[in-house]
Amino acid sequence: MKSNFVLTSESVTQGHPDKLCDQISDAIVDRFLEHDPLSRIRAECAIATGVVFIAARFASDAQVDIPDVARRIIRQVGYEQGEFDATRCTIMTSLSEYPLNPLHRQDERRFTDDQIEAFTVDNQATAFGFACRQTPALMPLPIWLAHRVARRLAEVRQDRGLVYLSPDGKTQVGVEYRDRKPQRIHSIALMASQREPGRPRPEELRRDLIDSVITPVFAEEAVRPDAQTRIFVNPEGTLVGGGPAVHAGLTGRKNAVDTYGEYSRNSGDALSGKDPLRIDRVGAYAARHAAKNVVAAGLAPECEVQLSYSIGLSRPVSVQVETFGTGTVDDATLAHRLEHRFDFRLGGIVRRFDLRRLPAARQGIFYRQLAAYGQVGRVDLDLPWESVDQADSLRG
Repeated sequence: MKSNFVLTSESVTQGHPDKLCDQISDAIVDRFLEHDPLSRIRAECAIATGVVFIAARFASDAQVDIPDVARRIIRQVGYEQGEFDATRCTIMTSLSEYPLNPLHRQDERRFTDDQIEAFTVDNQATAFGFACRQTPALMPLPIWLAHRVARRLAEVRQDRGLVYLSPDGKTQVGVEYRDRKPQRIHSIALMASQREPGRPRPEELRRDLIDSVITPVFAEEAVRPDAQTRIFVNPEGTLVGGGPAVHAGLTGRKNAVDTYGEYSRNSGDALSGKDPLRIDRVGAYAARHAAKNVVAAGLAPECEVQLSYSIGLSRPVSVQVETFGTGTVDDATLAHRLEHRFDFRLGGIVRRFDLRRLPAARQGIFYRQLAAYGQVGRVDLDLPWESVDQADSLRG
């Protein structure tokens, strides 16, 4: 990446069809794990006008009413009337139950080291984690800002401040960098759906969103819009209704929104809709945890951690670190320290973060909360992979 550049990142509200699918898929994961923490579950969702299709494979002692879970999420997001609503939409399912694997039914909290070593991954994955000093959450500034604007856009609708908005929305923030440091806001774009055509008029919508969304968000930021910042509100024209009535959705299609806003790499694998024994999901959390601790330790202002896993093995076949020339020690030394301070084995990750029991511990709502506004860098949630508990040990 060059020293001077502009990078844009997008976020979407909970009512965006792709994110609606992610939330339904993760709510299904939550429900299975809440009642049976040793469940295996993979759930994917597709949505279009009036139709929700859910494909799920599971091995569990839990009994889950999957259509009921989907309708509940659709209603909570705000689709209660119109062309697509929680009550009248058609929900189709393709469900497959497969036998319980005795190995997966074991409690990893009681595993010996040999048992964790025998707990191997069942899918190939290369997971990436990243951290930098650009924000308090150690996240890249563009995605941090895009999420904040998207959350605010959803809040002003839900709090009934702007009652003409519907749940679907998208935000984009462009940041200009000089010497790899954020210097100014290049552009801001908001795509906000409206319940009715012609209400409000475009100029009123622009004024309302600048006053109620953009200005409050950036009032708390060190880098703010200036006279040259370009602000776009519905640049392609009025978006009436929005959501599944206008464009289809699919689980796992917003990988950059879930992670680092394309400032750094992600694996391309969907994170939502997978139980914690899927290494492509939990490996991303482990890599983020490691990268964040490197930055928190002051060993580099930017750090990317790459973990590569092979089917049939418990630990990554490769651990790589990239600090983009910013590290106080060389990247190979950092990788060596990570391998000795962190347990990157599947069973070790699940045990360290208690990933199979978090839904039950948090009143049945955990993974669904991750499905919108990012699965990493969340300061509003107490996520175990956001801890910097290993920073001191990495310095020596």
